[in-house]
Order: sequence, then structure tokens, then C-alpha cells
Amino acid sequence: MARIPECSILLLLCLFVLAVPARCFHMKPCVLVNETVSVEKEGCPRCLVFQTTICSGHCPTKEPVYKSPFSVVNQHVCTYGNFRYETIRLPDCDHGVDPLVAYPVALSCECSLCSMDTSDCTIESVEPDYCMSQRQPVYESQIPSHYDY
Repeated sequence: MARIPECSILLLLCLFVLAVPARCFHMKPCVLVNETVSVEKEGCPRCLVFQTTICSGHCPTKEPVYKSPFSVVNQHVCTYGNFRYETIRLPDCDHGVDPLVAYPVALSCECSLCSMDTSDCTIESVEPDYCMSQRQPVYESQIPSHYDY
């Protein structure tokens, strides 16, 4: 009879642990989001700040229990599944400087290896709307025609 209460307590403890979700399930998943970003270029005195679609959110990660110098663990990040490039014209660029800047626009997101072509793969980075030069906000009515590549 003494074993029944012990088993019941152990069973309740196991059920409680299984019922409490892990912290990562409370994080926002990898999805499309509208974000304010900036573009700037050497030879152009202004930094354009505008809204576009990027990927943001949590991807499950793996941490091996046993770490071997011969094993490679690739962590997945929230990055672009499909994307297109659009082009925006920077104002007041110096003579001889191409004022067009192409930037990726996310169409879908996925958890995969980080691609330096479309993502900032650094550990710590500046905010996406950070400018080194004078900021110039761009409103929807001011955005020049975009060009798809």
C-alpha cells in the first residue's frame, strides 16, 4: 500500500512536467513581419528609412550533449525562404555614384542556415533602421518605382 501513493506522486510530477510547455514555445515563431529598414551608400549624403517585409522570430536550436571536435552542429536561423529584390533611388548622390540600391524583400520565411546574401548573420548587429548619415524617412507615396530582379 505504501508504494501506491509514491507512484501516484511520481505520475503526477511527470504529468506536470509534460504539461508545462518549454519556454521556446512562448517565443514568436519565424514569420514575415513589416519592419523599418534603412539603406545608404558611400557618395550619397542621405540614408533612406522605409518599411519592407523581412523574416523574424524563433527557430528551434540543437545543443549536443557530447561535443566532439570532429562533429559539426549547424544552427538554423529565421531567414528568407523566397524573396525578390526591389530597387530604391537614393537622393542627392555625388556625380558618378549610382543612386540605385537593391534590397531583398521577403516573400516567405523558413528556419535554415544563415545566408549572407540576404541576412545579417552576425552575433550582434545594429538595428535594421540604423543610419550613419543623415536620415530621410520615406513614406509610401514617396517611394520610387521598385524594380524586381
